[in-house]
Amino acid sequence: MNNIKTTFTIKDLENISGIKAHTIRIWEKRYNLLEPNRTDTNIRFYSAESLQKLLNVALLNKHNYKISKIADMSDEQIIMNARELAFKLAANDEAINAFKLAMFQFDKVLFNNTYNKLLHKMTFSQIFKKIFIPFLNHIGLLWQTNTLLPAHEHFISNLIIQKIQINTEKLEYSATNTDYTYVLFLPEGEIHEIGLLYLNYELVLRGCQTIYLGQSLPLDNLNYFFNGELKVCFITSITVKPFEDKVQEFFNEIDTILFNTNHKFIGIGSRTTTLMQNKFKSDIIMYTSVIDMLNNL
Repeated sequence: MNNIKTTFTIKDLENISGIKAHTIRIWEKRYNLLEPNRTDTNIRFYSAESLQKLLNVALLNKHNYKISKIADMSDEQIIMNARELAFKLAANDEAINAFKLAMFQFDKVLFNNTYNKLLHKMTFSQIFKKIFIPFLNHIGLLWQTNTLLPAHEHFISNLIIQKIQINTEKLEYSATNTDYTYVLFLPEGEIHEIGLLYLNYELVLRGCQTIYLGQSLPLDNLNYFFNGELKVCFITSITVKPFEDKVQEFFNEIDTILFNTNHKFIGIGSRTTTLMQNKFKSDIIMYTSVIDMLNNL
């Protein structure tokens, strides 16, 4: 954590807030809303506190607060008004913005209040598909532009994971679909499990028997299932770039292991698309995403 990003360029602020850099400069000059620091070469850079303030200002401004009125507020008033507004809103865009605020401010109360507000209008599945997936995609874009701190991503990911686990636990574990036992795992080096955890929830919801084995599992740990009498459908998800060069080798090994068995294997992720035309000897299917798989169940 020693090399996490603690300062932001004006382009970073634009990427995160959706407010154009030109507008941010006007707000600085005319209303003194932000006070950037400057490098020795006179280039603006901003603190995490400035980023949080801009997110709050952007939320208020989007909902009919004039910039001149916001500028008259103290920093504490801006935070309180933005938080109160976020609590009241439950539309998709506003909810995503509220989750964004919660992430950058490490605000668990705002996250939970926003989530609970959504539950009055949506099922958990709808919240995940309509809110969490676009929000997580946005987080991915922030990673690409190097504007997201690992601490922020870890914080919000763990909160979403908690919601998946809580909702999975609420389901009655009485399997009605017993064609296969679904064994879900991530291969070695893979740690991003939100999608796989949600898939586990959806399978349990549909009456399937599941066994969730989690992150970074060596393939030989599945020998119990490979050699057992259970009729198993293995499911894995591949997202991490370092694993990309090993994808073909990984699925070739799976193909050899499962040949002449009654098991099947499902691979999920955009990095599996290059293998979709492969003619495997075993029952191996590829999907680009968890939602793509669910639509084909």
